[in-house]
Amino acid sequence: MPEPGASVLPPTPPAHSPLFRAEQFVWLTARVLEQRLFAYHFLNGAADPVETALDAYRNEDGGYGHALEPDLRGPVSQPLHVGHALHVLDAVERCGGQRVDRVCRYLTSVSTPDGALPAVHTGQRGYPTAPFIPVVDDPPSSLLATGPVVGLLHRNEVWHAWLFRATDFCWQAVESLEKSHPYEIKAAVAFLDSAPDRPRAEAAADRLGRLVRDQRLAVLEPDNLDSYAVPTGYAQGEHHFPHDYARTPRSLARAWFTDDEMSRSLDHLAGEQQEDGGWPVRWRQWTPGILLEARPMVTIQALRTLRVYGRHIG
Repeated sequence: MPEPGASVLPPTPPAHSPLFRAEQFVWLTARVLEQRLFAYHFLNGAADPVETALDAYRNEDGGYGHALEPDLRGPVSQPLHVGHALHVLDAVERCGGQRVDRVCRYLTSVSTPDGALPAVHTGQRGYPTAPFIPVVDDPPSSLLATGPVVGLLHRNEVWHAWLFRATDFCWQAVESLEKSHPYEIKAAVAFLDSAPDRPRAEAAADRLGRLVRDQRLAVLEPDNLDSYAVPTGYAQGEHHFPHDYARTPRSLARAWFTDDEMSRSLDHLAGEQQEDGGWPVRWRQWTPGILLEARPMVTIQALRTLRVYGRHIG
């Protein structure tokens, strides 16, 4: 009989099921944070251990560092680390309170003159950094960094002065997008899915959906990958699929794709699970340690996406 307050463990997934194989992969390779996240999402784990693991990356300035986002090494806080941390807190329904107030104060301290976030603050100089994330003296405002953060804060009904100008920046950036690329589109979707002005968000998303299809930014026929060019600067094989944009059926991006296109996309995602139980990393791997740290993150996201679309994972 379980002790009072103990978590009731779910039934063990069938051997050789996607979930069972992924679980073995996570225990073998993942950081403590991803182990705790896996337990939370799939093993009835509690939120407190996830928060405790995340605290190891938090700095006194209210930001997060210490390679929480694996492509930025070193201890210093960075906006991309903060975005990652907010995703974790949102996933365990802890994105609020004094912790997020401190995050917003940090965001204010590193914002660009127009109130947005740079992809990388100059404090990163001197630490190992992915070659595709340049550290410059006067970093410009970045939708990639700002959109997901603003979206997550709105999603959790956070009110802070920093959000006003940052939200205005996101609207301007999203509504002026013409030639784009998958990561920028994904950042735009992260903002639009939670932006308070729903009619405006729906109109903007409809325009972006046509852009994605016109510019062939989503692989709609996974069996014919060679017919889709990889965007300039991306790694060989770094394609994006409908499920990468519409992470859940509730996303505005879901309307961009037919049921058949989404089904093929999810079939492809399910088929990407590798022999060791994990999912592959498609972006550029610039140092061996990145692959080890990133694959458990990608694996957890793949399982969550398949499950939310009703696919059997075990």
